[in-house]
Amino acid sequence: MKISVIGCGYLGAVHAACMADLGHEVVGVDVDPARIEQLSAGRAPFYEPGLPELLTAAIATGRLRFTTDLDEVRGASVHFVAVGTPQLGDSYAADLRFVDAAIASLLPVLGPGDLVVGKSTVPVGTAARLAELIEGTGARLAWNPEFLREGYAVKDTLAPDRLVYGIRPGDDAAVAALDDVYAAAIAAGTPRVITDYATAELVKVAANAFLATKISFINAMAEVAEVTGADVTQLADAIGYDDRIGRRFLNAGLGFGGGCLPKDIRGFMARAEELGVDQALGFLREVDSINLRRRERMVDLAREVCGGSVEGKRIAVLGLAFKPDSDDVRDSPALDVAARLQELGAIVRATDPQAIGTSRRVRPDLTYVPTAIEAADGADAVLLLTEWKEYRGLDPAELGSVVAVRAIVDGRNCLDPGAWRAAGWTYRALGRP
Repeated sequence: MKISVIGCGYLGAVHAACMADLGHEVVGVDVDPARIEQLSAGRAPFYEPGLPELLTAAIATGRLRFTTDLDEVRGASVHFVAVGTPQLGDSYAADLRFVDAAIASLLPVLGPGDLVVGKSTVPVGTAARLAELIEGTGARLAWNPEFLREGYAVKDTLAPDRLVYGIRPGDDAAVAALDDVYAAAIAAGTPRVITDYATAELVKVAANAFLATKISFINAMAEVAEVTGADVTQLADAIGYDDRIGRRFLNAGLGFGGGCLPKDIRGFMARAEELGVDQALGFLREVDSINLRRRERMVDLAREVCGGSVEGKRIAVLGLAFKPDSDDVRDSPALDVAARLQELGAIVRATDPQAIGTSRRVRPDLTYVPTAIEAADGADAVLLLTEWKEYRGLDPAELGSVVAVRAIVDGRNCLDPGAWRAAGWTYRALGRP
């Protein structure tokens, strides 16, 4: 099929490359010439495992190209809209300017029978509003939310765990077109949910709200564990054996961040207030609050292992991205903690396998070094804030040979406390004795 992807940020670039890998003819469009130049050269503007190889291979086949000229999407029968919906600066609500601008720019090039497919995360009710504009051209609208996990985005696109089609009731042509797009996934047995616009819009934000709630629940238990002497990791293991609960996303620690969960739950709350059902989502305010409290607690633990104050103390920060296998530092708990410690007078040396560049653009005042050993050299405390594989596998004796004080705060509960204590370290973690 001939497909266009409007918006070539994280979502759009991955989607375009994967659609071309599936055999479709794809043109990606973005307003940022520098981004288009990078993508056209087969270089990903962000870190995502497997994407550079996919881009290079797809471009070499001639099935994938990128441009700033929207007129080049003429002739495509399916147009994916994959632009960002960030949080507004003065409220919790989602900023829909980029979605609205993308649709407005598409209208002149749409033809009868074309299908516009929204993939951006939007407040419920957005699709119905946009459908009125699109249908005036003879084209149709479907809403097909994405469920990408950073670090696994290529896999999640090529082999999704479900496909959701939000359509006008009875729009069999839209279903057929999307089935053609996702023919490989459907042949592999991927379940489809064919529903209305509102349900499709709610699926993504409801899923993220549930995951955020699960993470904040175990972090709330961590707060209780710390004052009772319980071990939140063992608690999570025990309750996770219950099939109704499950162990995934029950990892207590520094909390969630990134470009999706925080802004999506806040946008969900804002939309609920607009609809007059804000009481139904009042619990999400506490979910957000618990999550943010973890950052302050991490700073408190750093103070404790430094004898009551971090002022003038050398602190090594291992990890800056909001999660491993990503260079994304949007609303990153790790970067936030590093910045707070420096503001309290600590001498911070921070490192990350992929996120130093993105961190430096946000916090140029921090000191960055390439490796964990360099960060820990002469440190009075080491803070593990992002659970990269290389940090989980650190040798306590080797790291201990370069620090001034063997004190570590495990912000992700990903180290073996026994091994570190046996090597002479003071080990502290969120929610563990």
